[in-house]
Amino acid sequence: MYKREFDQLLASGAIPKSLMLYGDNDYYIDTAAEAFIDRSGAREGMLKLYFDEYDFQTAKNYLGQSSLFGDLNLLVVRSDRKIPKKELVHLIDLAHRNANNFFLYIYTGSDFRTMTSAFSKKAHAEHVRFFPPNPKEAADIVLDKARRMGVEIDRYAVEHLLMALNFNLSMAVNELNRLAILEGPIGAKEIDEHLFSLAPMAMDTFLSALFSRKPLTEILPRMQQLGEDEFAILRAIQYFVDQLFMFHLYIKLHGAPDSAAILGYRLPRQLEQRRAQLAVKIPLPLFERIFDTLAEGELAIKTAGGSSQKETLLLSILIKIKSFLG
Repeated sequence: MYKREFDQLLASGAIPKSLMLYGDNDYYIDTAAEAFIDRSGAREGMLKLYFDEYDFQTAKNYLGQSSLFGDLNLLVVRSDRKIPKKELVHLIDLAHRNANNFFLYIYTGSDFRTMTSAFSKKAHAEHVRFFPPNPKEAADIVLDKARRMGVEIDRYAVEHLLMALNFNLSMAVNELNRLAILEGPIGAKEIDEHLFSLAPMAMDTFLSALFSRKPLTEILPRMQQLGEDEFAILRAIQYFVDQLFMFHLYIKLHGAPDSAAILGYRLPRQLEQRRAQLAVKIPLPLFERIFDTLAEGELAIKTAGGSSQKETLLLSILIKIKSFLG
């Protein structure tokens, strides 16, 4: 099933008992997830298992419980790791057999092919794949959101916003919240003054690639495009690792990320999710090794001679961090 068919299903007033959402557009996935949760009527009693929180026994026990009061149960699993098909089939069956049960699986990885067949119509289950909107569709979505928020912005400014954010629809929609506090029409000038510029976005893309275990052949060109000196890049890496460490500890304690509580300010939803995904993949002891490497690298770069030596030192730091991450 694709987005249009899913929208038609929701418009009919019906929802499946189990639903898998996946694909290449976080905004569509998040919007569809919220719509499913609302339609299920089970928001108050839902159990969320995000990333490494997923445990089959916990999920099975939750959907297998019975309620004397007819309470609705909604299991929401969000992960970039595949759930074994045998476990998926069992959870889907538990949702199907109990009128009060719903199961939502939000898969953020790329290898989805062996899982979708578990979501069969026979079990009143569906899977929906989302694709990125084209530039016109993305601009239409942002313009519609702006109108509903009362933000005075034209199509040219919206296209400028989307281009600055590399057509990241989730971030563009979230950034409208900042623009909403400004008085008067919003143009390219206001966007450049108040929102992310291309440089921070390029740095974030580079850092995410580094900690996403991308190969060095993909990371180095991104670093060269930054236009920053070695010490500035090293400071950015240190700051990024600090954030991942705080995200890791917070998720361990509370089960889900909250950038406002962690950092003191709210990150756009897309960035918050990306930080969380990267943070939970790094074992706690590994953070200490990365921090030590960065501290040693900072001293070496500060005392280095020419720029070529600093560049070599920075490259050696990246290689060392990559070796830790695997």
